[in-house]
Amino acid sequence: MERHDTHISTVLLAGDWAYKLKKPVVLPFLDFSSVAARRHFCEEELRLNRRTAPDLYVDVRPLSRPLDEFLRDPPAALAASQAAAATDWVLRMRRFPLGALWAERAQAGRLMPADADALAAHLAAFHAGLPPCTTAPAHGLAHWVTASLEAIAHHPDRPVWLDDRRFAAVAEALHGLLQALGPWLDARRADGHVREGHGDLHLANIVQWQGRPVAFDAIEFDADLRCIDTMNDAAFAAMDLLAHGLPKLAWRFLGAYAEALGDQAGLVGWRLWVAYRALVRAQVALLSSAAPEVLVRYWRCAEAVLAPPEPRLVLTQGPSGSGKSTVAALARDALAAQGHGVVRLRSDVERKRLHGLAPTDRGGAALYTPEATRRTYDHLQALAGTLLRAGLSVVVDAAFLRQAERDAMHRLAGEVGARFDVLVCEADPARMAERLRTRQAEGHDPSDATPQVLAHQLDTAEPLPTDWAGCCHPLRNDGSLDALQAQVQAQLAV
Repeated sequence: MERHDTHISTVLLAGDWAYKLKKPVVLPFLDFSSVAARRHFCEEELRLNRRTAPDLYVDVRPLSRPLDEFLRDPPAALAASQAAAATDWVLRMRRFPLGALWAERAQAGRLMPADADALAAHLAAFHAGLPPCTTAPAHGLAHWVTASLEAIAHHPDRPVWLDDRRFAAVAEALHGLLQALGPWLDARRADGHVREGHGDLHLANIVQWQGRPVAFDAIEFDADLRCIDTMNDAAFAAMDLLAHGLPKLAWRFLGAYAEALGDQAGLVGWRLWVAYRALVRAQVALLSSAAPEVLVRYWRCAEAVLAPPEPRLVLTQGPSGSGKSTVAALARDALAAQGHGVVRLRSDVERKRLHGLAPTDRGGAALYTPEATRRTYDHLQALAGTLLRAGLSVVVDAAFLRQAERDAMHRLAGEVGARFDVLVCEADPARMAERLRTRQAEGHDPSDATPQVLAHQLDTAEPLPTDWAGCCHPLRNDGSLDALQAQVQAQLAV
């Protein structure tokens, strides 16, 4: 048997099982002092976590014999214990292997881009299936931000490097965001974005289980901490990826999550939520006497997101099959590596969304009329403006074959003070046509383009203006992915 303790629970690992007991403690944010309370919160933990991890969470069982006898009995015999005689309660879970936690995988360099996509899909499906919280929590976000700040400010082990000046800078920035975003946060609640989510989505609460990421160990002891904005919930995982030095995965995940729900506008609160989540982990690091570098990691993460670089607006430009989607993803990664919060917007996905279709649904001619195209580009411009004004950089994956479409984005960049770049994607026409045929056969791409569409685009595309030479960057996409990546990074280098 192995034993693992936190400040509120004990987990015993025996064979294929994990047995979790609540400690009889009273803290400012929970009360596990009675047997009845520990039973209730074991049952709450089972209920909440079976939503995301039904294979891991098995049952809650009464403990009415010495613990060593309880653990020696086979699982079938455990159910014979009588609740009336219980001296405590045990949550039974399936045990997962060492190294399966995402925190462990991040430290070992074993998290891949496909993992970020899978986590985004997992959390988007979870949040989409939740009803809105109909009653306001007793304590809102401002309360919890203040509580975390005060806990850190007055902790006896607060390190010397976290002096009053450095602490005040983060506190003032957070309170300023809370005030500025207050009406927007209220509107999000009114629109149904506050739901009973997970509440504690750091990387140690995500496990790779049967080949896919699974969120577990949701907060059971305080509904206020889990009845939150869904984007706030997801931002916790993004923050921890950032804090672990994985900015490309962080923004790949958060962008894919927002795109899956059609909630890119929810990223307006990204600085507040990511910084708050870093603050929470900094507080936990102090409470649990973690290694000093853990507190440093999370405090620096909060400081970085509260003072992001000036935003950039990057467009792809070129016909179908020229590699725009690949270039857009590489551009997002390059900007993320430079410290930008960055989101990719895809015209093929948003065009389908405007017509009530899933990304890989096949649309007819009605999706590609001049009016439908105008509507798509107007939507992309509006989303880009919202995100840029929130301090995010934006990469727009679209053809931009008409100068009027480019001009509108150029004006937007000027209005918000964002640097403007166009990545011009070029490739051999025969190779572009072959890519489109392969893509059609596979059926996984949002684009509906065919070789016939490509031929029409090549005949009708409007040239880029000659006076844009300083912001237009040709990329040749006939070689390897590594060669293309090197071109993108060189063109977007600071």
